[in-house]
This record gives sequence, structure tokens and C-alpha cells, in this order.
Amino acid sequence: MPNFIPIRYTSSDGLALYARDYPAGGDNMHVAPMQAGPVAARPVAARPVAARPVAARPVAARPVAARLPVVCIHGLTRNSADFDEFAPAIAALGRRVLALDVRGRGHSERDPDPSNYTPQVYADDVVKLMADLGIARAVFVGTSMGGLITIALAARHIGLIAAAVLNDVGPVLSERGLARIAGYTGKAVAPASWRDAACYVRDINGCAFPDYQEQEWDKWARRAFEPDAGGRLAPRYDPNIAIALQTGRLRTTSLASRMAFRRLARERPVLLVRGALSDLLEGRQADWMRHAAPSMQYVEVPNVGHAPMLTEAPALQAIERFLASVP
Repeated sequence: MPNFIPIRYTSSDGLALYARDYPAGGDNMHVAPMQAGPVAARPVAARPVAARPVAARPVAARPVAARLPVVCIHGLTRNSADFDEFAPAIAALGRRVLALDVRGRGHSERDPDPSNYTPQVYADDVVKLMADLGIARAVFVGTSMGGLITIALAARHIGLIAAAVLNDVGPVLSERGLARIAGYTGKAVAPASWRDAACYVRDINGCAFPDYQEQEWDKWARRAFEPDAGGRLAPRYDPNIAIALQTGRLRTTSLASRMAFRRLARERPVLLVRGALSDLLEGRQADWMRHAAPSMQYVEVPNVGHAPMLTEAPALQAIERFLASVP
């Protein structure tokens, strides 16, 4: 039995999206079979999803936990499975945890219009999910792109954010890190075995996780790949998400993102987690953020690059302390 409830919801433009729902305390879960037709709290017509079937239940079927829930949003090429160890740890603190598959990733439907792969559209999807679930406010944990989505939310929907953890990301980024990510995102890759898949993720991420052993790389591969209809291993994301990188639409900084970050840090508690080896949020960018937001809390994870998994002791302990001060 999984320790989460798979849920489906529909975006405002009709895409079928997916999230994992970890109950507060991890207690008394029952996973019902997937239902045909609408599953959101506000009934809408679901579209077919280009992903293998998963169990699901209506998004409004559970009571809301007393403490504010936590919404976890993954990085560019990743999915909700990245939080399969972090989310239960936070749920054990008495908070409901939602881990999203952003459109085009994991079990969420791929968008036929790649121009929708932007933080602003992703933020609208989060707004829709929270409305469907009846969640007025939440604590956000955003890794890499997930942090940019959180910053985008702050620009237009600051009321939804009670507090935010930005994981190795901010409104100013390093060209070096973006170039490395652009170098592999969307590229055709078809590992012949799970061992090959583990070698692939190690090749592109080994610089960020020098202490990882074979077991960790295998776990990463099984989060990042899945068998396609023909049984071949394929990345769990739409290659078209790379277009924003290839066309320069994803820039190292913008006035809008800097203003949104300042607003977020001014009006809400913020914790910045940084990997000490990060090439996307280097020391210079982190220093800018700390200067722009003097009240922001900060923790650095040693010997880890972009981006910490948040289960590292320094990161997890800092997040637990941070959450203790949030309702």
C-alpha cells in the first residue's frame, strides 16, 4: 500500500493533472479505484491522460488537517516522486502534504501547446488545485522550478502562501547552472535497462551529489524513468518543456521575479535552502537574496549541489524548525 492517496484534478484549460496526497500523521489511508469522469471537488470533465493508470479518489473526499498543509512542487524535469521520503517526514509532524506533478511531468497530462510550460501557467494550476480542495492557505516547498512557481504565485496570489521554502533557487540564477540543465533537458535518451538509467542520471547529476552510492542512483532512476507503451524506459516528462530553455524564455533573472521575491520575503516567512556545491544558485546569487530579504532564514547543505533532496539532515532539521513557527 502506498503511503499517499493519488488524486486527479483538472486545470482551468482542461488538462488532467495529478498529485500525491499524504495525510497528516500518515494515518488511516484508503485508496479507492480510479473513477471515470470528474474527480475534482468542482465537477469538470476530465481528459484522457498519457500516463499509465493509477489509483485515485475524488479530491474533496478527505477532511482538511488542522495545521496548514504543505504543497511540494518539484524541479524542471522531475515529478512528485522526488518527495517520496521528504513528504512522509513532514506529514509525520501533523501536516497534510500535497506533492504535485506539474503539467507535462509524471502522471499529469502533457500540454499540446508547449508555450504553456511557464511558471505563470503552472501557478494557475496550483491555484485551481487549492480551490478544488478548499485550501485557503498553505506552506509551499519549491525545489528549483517549484521555487520559481512559488515566486510567481507570490506576485498574484500572495494570500495563498502562509510561508515558503525555496530549495536552491531564487529570482537570480547562475548562467552556468542554467547551461548545464539546458544541456540535457529534452534530449532523446532511451536506457536499455534500469542500470543504464541509473548510470545516465549519475552522469548528469554526479557533480551535485558526489557522495551518492549505487542505491541512491537506482532510486533516482526509478523516479525519473518509466516503461513506455512498448516497454522501453523513457523520461517521465514531455521533451517540449525544454523549449523555454532553448529559446531563452527562461532567463537568469527578471525585474518581475525580483519584485515578486521581495514581496514574498517581506510579507511571509521564507527559508532558503542552498546546496553548497550548487551551480544554479551560487554564492553570489544567494548573497543577493539574503541582502534583498534580511529576515529570510538560510541553511546550506554541505557537499550537495543542485538541488538538495531536503532529506539531508541540515535541510530537514532547518525545515522542521521553520514549520514549527508556522500555524
